[in-house]
Amino acid sequence: MFKNLPVKSPKPNAREFIDILMGRKPQTRTPLVEYIVDDVLLQPITTELLGRTWVEFGNDRESQKAWLDNFIEFWLRMGYDFVRFERALDFGKKILVAADPAPASHKDRAWADGHEGTIRTWEDFERYPWPKLEDADYFAIEYLNDHLPEGMGLMTCHAAGMLEHLSQIMSYEGLCLAIYDEPELVQAMSDRLGELITGYYRNLLDLDRVVAMFQGDDMGFRTATLLAPDDLRKFVLPWHKRFAQMSHEKGLPYFLHCCGNVESIMEDLITDVGIDGKHSYEDAIIPAENFQEKYGERIAVLGGIDINILAKGSPQQVRERTRFLIDTCGDRGRYAIGSGNSIPSYIPVENYLAMLDEALEK
Repeated sequence: MFKNLPVKSPKPNAREFIDILMGRKPQTRTPLVEYIVDDVLLQPITTELLGRTWVEFGNDRESQKAWLDNFIEFWLRMGYDFVRFERALDFGKKILVAADPAPASHKDRAWADGHEGTIRTWEDFERYPWPKLEDADYFAIEYLNDHLPEGMGLMTCHAAGMLEHLSQIMSYEGLCLAIYDEPELVQAMSDRLGELITGYYRNLLDLDRVVAMFQGDDMGFRTATLLAPDDLRKFVLPWHKRFAQMSHEKGLPYFLHCCGNVESIMEDLITDVGIDGKHSYEDAIIPAENFQEKYGERIAVLGGIDINILAKGSPQQVRERTRFLIDTCGDRGRYAIGSGNSIPSYIPVENYLAMLDEALEK
């Protein structure tokens, strides 16, 4: 059914992957890129296609090692030049939980309450149990760094970015109100979060197999940014600029996964923040090929196959869109093929594999 999967003799080349995206090397191939692949797809691919025993990521180190070994093998045998993995400091939030409606999933989905946050006042800010850097658990990231096959790289970051943590801790509604009612509180929140994430970054950037920082921070929705552009420039973008500078000082690119319509701040992201590549595209906002036509001479374009196509299209439709993007964006250069967002639990396994199989076609 799949001509090129799993890859029989993988030869990952993370350095070439980065050189292509940074425009330092002609694009002789269109490499694969992905942000997140849900366990609901990881499990059947690991067991059925790779013939390995699935192990849940538990609280004990042995199960974690077994899961991470499977994780490495998955990214390697699916044709990637890297693994992408993220963890975060423990920021307390009000969480809502519901069963995942995806047919193959048996897990719960959790998300932050959008109406009522953990921090609403200065008193809440002072009482909040801010995490300590010395308590952060780097085991999984360090294990990946130490066990990657030759040629393979690690892309990582602090899970969730500045706006995501601001809007989750304060709630999106609470954050919007506080920008007008208590802007000094929002600034204090931004500064505390930014300093903590900066400290987390310092540890990540010391790892020797890291080839890029690939940070996520969703700042938009279908028609605009989630906050006014000036508020993003005040509370959010300066910290991304700091993270990008830290990455660049280590000689590493800073890639940004950012959902939604962020056209109003794209110049800020490119010229001030200094991102080296953009990920997350939705055809209803701007298809990847159109984005590349506008910005592709300045930054790399990562992914672009719309989630609606991956979720609802046929494998043949997925292949056709994959081939179109390779022939269009790949021919222009500084492009990697993958989803427009991530591979969530509701993507059919056969569609995800069809994308990979077509991308690996010579």
